[in-house]
Amino acid sequence: MSIAPAVYDTTDPIIERLEDQITYYNGKSSRAQKQYKRIKSVEIIAAAMIPFLAALHVADTHQYIRIALALSTAGLGVLITILEGILQLQQYQQTWVTYRATCEALKHEKFTYIAQAGVYAKADDRHALLAERIETIGSQENTKWTSLQQPQKETKAGGN
Repeated sequence: MSIAPAVYDTTDPIIERLEDQITYYNGKSSRAQKQYKRIKSVEIIAAAMIPFLAALHVADTHQYIRIALALSTAGLGVLITILEGILQLQQYQQTWVTYRATCEALKHEKFTYIAQAGVYAKADDRHALLAERIETIGSQENTKWTSLQQPQKETKAGGN
């Protein structure tokens, strides 16, 4: 008994949704990764400059240069704090990883469906199963995203 090849018609609404979702999560993951790496790179450079400027501050005897170096050192510390706050607020790293995992899960479904392997090998209605699995992956991602967006609950002292 031979299995008929999977139809992968890109005009089919289910296949179209799958392709749109792969494109969406791939793009969002890439953007979050770039933002995270940009901010982290600036943080690393700023942190590396602080000891250097502090050493110059000690060595210089001119008051106006010492003040400029002290303000620069303090400014870099403030910049690092602001950037770290932005990273915590925007959750770029977590979004990058979550969206990348979702994109890869969708790609896995696509190729398993095309190859008629795994759960698709013996499914009565491969097309309907694909639709269900795509929506399940999307729903799971939405749940993860929602949990990332909710602020951490603070526990009160004394267990209240």
